[in-house]
Amino acid sequence: MSDQTKYTQKLTDKHVLIIGGSAGIGYGVAEASLESGARVTISSSQQTRVDAAISRLQTAYPSASSRIAGHACNLGDEATLEANVAALFDKAGSVDHVVFTAGDALAAMPVEAVDLQKMVKAGMVRFFAPLLVAKHAAKHLTPGPASSITLTTGSVSERPIANWTVVASYAGGLHSMTRNLALDLKPVRVNLVSPGVVDTELWAGMDEAQKKAMFEGYEKVLPTGRVGQVEDVAEAYLYAMKDRNVTGTVISSNAGHLLVG
Repeated sequence: MSDQTKYTQKLTDKHVLIIGGSAGIGYGVAEASLESGARVTISSSQQTRVDAAISRLQTAYPSASSRIAGHACNLGDEATLEANVAALFDKAGSVDHVVFTAGDALAAMPVEAVDLQKMVKAGMVRFFAPLLVAKHAAKHLTPGPASSITLTTGSVSERPIANWTVVASYAGGLHSMTRNLALDLKPVRVNLVSPGVVDTELWAGMDEAQKKAMFEGYEKVLPTGRVGQVEDVAEAYLYAMKDRNVTGTVISSNAGHLLVG
């Protein structure tokens, strides 16, 4: 006789596709999904990054090697975006959960520097791609509330930052996108995770001293006293996948960033 497992086994043998899963939060979600017994497929813009991430995951989880796969999918080219998304789902096959954490360089710029080309480019990966992912995911997800799509935005959608108008516009738009997709794709669930500042590779282009000073500045005012860590924020995505009663919802993991000046 053994204990029941109705809470701990919800992702066992489920297929989770993580778009943006080669680094940062997406990689953390891949780790967490594997630890929860899921089969994981990751994607990134370059096959070399996918292969490197798969190798790291297989080293960390040798017993789960057969449950790890990956495919490249370039989301940054307007001309090929939808074709690339469709091809990714064809390769991945049937899935139970889709997690979208893909991102690119943050397009912070003063309003006077904005033009249409820059606006479109800024939204390609962070806004247009997730909408097309949802469109094609609907054809591959197992029908019903046990399946889900989880998108990603940022706390700038709720707390403005100077010179981030373009980024914030797309980030805020993801709130509305999520709520409407939850109706359009029902009974498949659609949710949105909104992380605050998280220590990921997103800041790799910043000088180490600048990054350290920035993080220390946040830690002085954040109620938790620490910048978010990937292994913490990944839990929000697990929740979105596992709770069959949550849809059209924004899940915020921001260390209390929205509470302080």
